[in-house]
Amino acid sequence: MRPPRKKRLIQYLSEYVTTQRFEKMQTVLDRRTRHLCVVMEDIYQSQNASAVLRSCDCFGIQDVHIIENQNVYEINPDVALGSSKWLSLYKYNKLANNTTTCLSHLRKSGYRIVAASPHQDDCLLEALPVNQKTALVFGTEMKGLTPQAKSLADSFIKIPMVGFTESFNISVSVAICLYHLTPKIRETIRGWELSKGEKTEILLQWLMRSVNNPEALIRHFEQEM
Repeated sequence: MRPPRKKRLIQYLSEYVTTQRFEKMQTVLDRRTRHLCVVMEDIYQSQNASAVLRSCDCFGIQDVHIIENQNVYEINPDVALGSSKWLSLYKYNKLANNTTTCLSHLRKSGYRIVAASPHQDDCLLEALPVNQKTALVFGTEMKGLTPQAKSLADSFIKIPMVGFTESFNISVSVAICLYHLTPKIRETIRGWELSKGEKTEILLQWLMRSVNNPEALIRHFEQEM
């Protein structure tokens, strides 16, 4: 029996990247997770938001949700350093209140909504349970999360601080949270990995973003089928 089309297409496209590159993609996929995802609400400083993408890639987070109510996020290539190429980015910018749309969608997908806020006394980062799929929501440096985001949150976390400054910037906050939570997830949760189907879909996307003129290659592949 012939392999499914997507697997044959992956094998075909893999011939246009180096063996080392293809093996690296497969190794990284094995450490990717959707048990935890990151949400950025209306971030206006592109360099900080782009640094978030780098952290997500480095810690194995696949999905990043970007809410654009007033501010449009544009990737800063000098900061992101190509990390967006390896992530699944979802933008919410079509409605008046994209925060509600995003967080309601995540809740329906089985995520617990956890808002990062230094003003809420719910639990410290280290005490956050990770048994359920979790969406970490971060707001702007100046104003923090909107009232809508806070009202939709299931719980709040805060990072312990002992200085005069009341908060980290978003890129540092995300990095600290992922540093603490991703090992905890891998060590204590069953099924944190991507499914076989998810790995196939993402590997195909990565290959298409890695080869030159993927549309022409796919047309050639279709002609040979």
